[in-house]
Amino acid sequence: MKFIVRHSNDPYFNIAAEEHFLKNYNDDIIMIWRSKPSLIVGKHQNTMAESNILFLEQNNIPVIRRISGGGTVYHDEGNINYTIITSSKDREKLIDFKKFTQPIIEFLHTLGVTAIYEGKNNLTINGLKFSGNSAHIHKNRILNHGTLLFSTNLENLEKAIQPGNYSITDKGVKSIRATVTNIAEQLPIAMTIDNFINDLSDFFINYFNISTITNLSKDDYNNITALVVSKYSLWDWNFGYSPTYNYICEQNNNRLSMQIKKGIITNISLTCNNDYDEYISNILINKRYNIVEINDLLDTLNIFPDEIILYKLLFSIPVN
Repeated sequence: MKFIVRHSNDPYFNIAAEEHFLKNYNDDIIMIWRSKPSLIVGKHQNTMAESNILFLEQNNIPVIRRISGGGTVYHDEGNINYTIITSSKDREKLIDFKKFTQPIIEFLHTLGVTAIYEGKNNLTINGLKFSGNSAHIHKNRILNHGTLLFSTNLENLEKAIQPGNYSITDKGVKSIRATVTNIAEQLPIAMTIDNFINDLSDFFINYFNISTITNLSKDDYNNITALVVSKYSLWDWNFGYSPTYNYICEQNNNRLSMQIKKGIITNISLTCNNDYDEYISNILINKRYNIVEINDLLDTLNIFPDEIILYKLLFSIPVN
């Protein structure tokens, strides 16, 4: 088994790196990494249903879709991510969340913290969730990864995942909300996140009897960067991949209803201002529901500023 040291805090790069090592290596691999603030949605989730898009846009927090299933998680540099990639000839035994979270439980025990496995794939301390886990199978290999809330900004976490001022109906996988805690708050003796990561790394190395510790090669870096460009930075993957859904937003007596399929507005109904509703609807039908593109389009219209603001709010576009 290899321990691969990761230094980048770029969330696009970090999410792409997992697919790269899963699909291009045969080795068993462990990685520990952190990212700048970002919202990471599961492969089969609806991005709009899982995120407060206004808060994210206003705070320049990107939304990135990963290849594993499960629910949405918030990353920042107070959150520690761990990745374990292994191989097996028996595909039915590949997914085993209890097995892959056991090292975390045992490590925390060495620090005087009692953590337990709960539900389908969560770890808790005193009934409070601090770790969510998910997995993805590729041929005979499995990617297991999880979050460890250490000193995450929990206020931003809650704001990022709060539903926006709209309703969504779809058949996407829904996140299960839970009350969370930071590990730092549960430690009997205070420690820095860097010391925690160093100790966790040493524990993993001993637990798995790891003999090889390595950094990303130049080829790794180039291939991961190419994957960011071709997939993980794209609106088509992060938003357009969402399942078909219906979107409704109401502001006082004004209403917008849309059907979105593969990111495209296939049906739209506006009840706002009779002078512009049909005009705007005709312009946007069969366009991508991309709030940046819609914002730019609305800004080109010869419409009173107050009217434009109202339309932007209905489309969940941030306004100053």
